[in-house]
Amino acid sequence: MTLTRGGPARARGGTPAHRFYSVVVFVLLASLDNVAIGLVPPLYGPISDAFDVPRRLLGLVTAVSFLASAVAAVGWAYVGDRANRKPLLMVGTLIWALGTGGSALAANYPAFLAAQILAAVGLGAVGSVGFSVVTDLISPRRRGLVMSFWGLSQGVGTLAGTLVGGLLGAADWRRPFLLLTVVGLAATVAYLFTYDIRRGQSEPELADALATGAEYDYRISRADLPRILGRRTNRWLILQGLTAQAAFGSLVWLPVLFAERAEDQGYSAATAVVVGSVFATLFQLGGVLSIVGGLVGDALQRRTPRGRALVAAVGILAALPFYLVLFFVPVRIDVPDGAGTGAVVRAVLASVVTEPTVGLSLLTAVVALALTSANSPNWFALIADVNPPEHRGTVYSLGNLVNGVGRAAGNGLVGVAFHGLRAVFPPPLNYAVGLAAFQLFFIPTGVMYWLASRTSPDDIAAVRDLLHDRAERL
Repeated sequence: MTLTRGGPARARGGTPAHRFYSVVVFVLLASLDNVAIGLVPPLYGPISDAFDVPRRLLGLVTAVSFLASAVAAVGWAYVGDRANRKPLLMVGTLIWALGTGGSALAANYPAFLAAQILAAVGLGAVGSVGFSVVTDLISPRRRGLVMSFWGLSQGVGTLAGTLVGGLLGAADWRRPFLLLTVVGLAATVAYLFTYDIRRGQSEPELADALATGAEYDYRISRADLPRILGRRTNRWLILQGLTAQAAFGSLVWLPVLFAERAEDQGYSAATAVVVGSVFATLFQLGGVLSIVGGLVGDALQRRTPRGRALVAAVGILAALPFYLVLFFVPVRIDVPDGAGTGAVVRAVLASVVTEPTVGLSLLTAVVALALTSANSPNWFALIADVNPPEHRGTVYSLGNLVNGVGRAAGNGLVGVAFHGLRAVFPPPLNYAVGLAAFQLFFIPTGVMYWLASRTSPDDIAAVRDLLHDRAERL
C-alpha cells in the first residue's frame, strides 16, 4: 500500500470543537467500560445470596469476563487496523450495554454469567480500537501525558464502578446494572457525532505529506504478525502483563478485604458492603498521579529513548513494600451501623482525619498506587512509539490478551487462595495474606520493563525510519 491523496475535507479532519468533542467521547467511553468491569466485585455478597451460590463463583464471573474481553479485543483490533474504526466502536459499545442490561435481568447464575460474557465481548472493542484512535491524536512528545489521561479515565471508571456498585447496589444489586445500561446506550448515540480521526495524523514524519491532503493508506495484514512479535520491545511489553495483571487482578478483592474487616468489628453485612466500597475507592485515589508518571516518562524520554520503560520499572518495584504495609495495617472502623448510605459514607470520610489508622492506610495506598500508576501511561506510549500506526491496535490487543489472562488468573486464583488460607488465618487475615502474596508478581514485571528499556531505542528508531521512507514516496 502507499500514501495516497485524499480530498480537502478529509485533510482538515474536523474543526477544533469537533476534535475536542471526539476526544472527550473517546476518553469517557474508556472510563465507562471500566465502570462495567468494577461494578461486580463490591456486589459479590448480595449477588451470591440472590443466586444461592458461593462467592468464589462470582469471582469466577469476573475472571471469565476479563479473559473474554481480552480474547475478543484481538479480533476487534485486527479489524480496526484494517477498516473504519468508528462503526466498530459503536457496535462494541452497544453490545456491552446489552450485556449489562441482561445482567440486571438475569434470574439465575448461568444467565448472569452469560450476560457478563456478552458485555465483555463488547468491552473488547472499546479498549483496543479506542486505543488505536487515541494514539493518532497524540504527538510523540506528549504521549505519556495524554495517555495518562486515557489510562486515568479507565482507573476512574473502575473506581466509579466500585463506588456505584457498593452504594446503589447495597439495597438492590440490580440497580447499578440498569443505570449503566442506559448510560451505555446514550454513549452509542454520542459516537454518531464524532469524526473519523485519520490514521497516522500525529506522526511528525508524515506531517508534511498529510498536510497536502495525502492519506496514510497502510493497513495490517496477516503477514505482519511475525514482524510485530519480532520487535523485541513488543515481546517484553506483552509478556509483562502476565505478572503485572496477576497482581492488579487480585486487587479487585480490596473492597471485600475492608468489608470483612468491618464485619469482623461487628457491623452488619449491608453496612460492611458500603464501608468496603468507600474504603477501596479512597485507597485507590493514588491512581490520579498517573499524570505525574506520564509527565516524568515524557521528560526522561526526551533525554534518552530508554526513559519510559525505566520510569515504569522503577515505579512498579518501588511500590511493592507499600502494598504489603497497606494490607496489614490495622484499621479501626467507626461508622453508624444500619444507618443510611450517606451517613456511612460521611463517617468513613471523617475517619480519614479523626482515626490515625485510616489516615496511615490512606497515605500508604496513595503512594503505592501513585508508583504503580507510572506503568499505565508509559506502557500505552511505548506501544505507540515502537509500532507504526497500522499495528498499534493489534499490539495493544495482544498485550491486553495477556493482561486478561494474568488478571483472570490473579482474580480467580486469589479467591482460591483466600479459601485455602482460611484454615490457617481467620478472616479477614486470610484476605490480607493472600493479597500480599500476589503482589510479589510485581518483581518479574519490573525486570521485564528494565529489559524493554534496553531494546526500545532501536525499535523506536526503526519505526521513525519506516515512516520517513513512506512519506518520501509521495
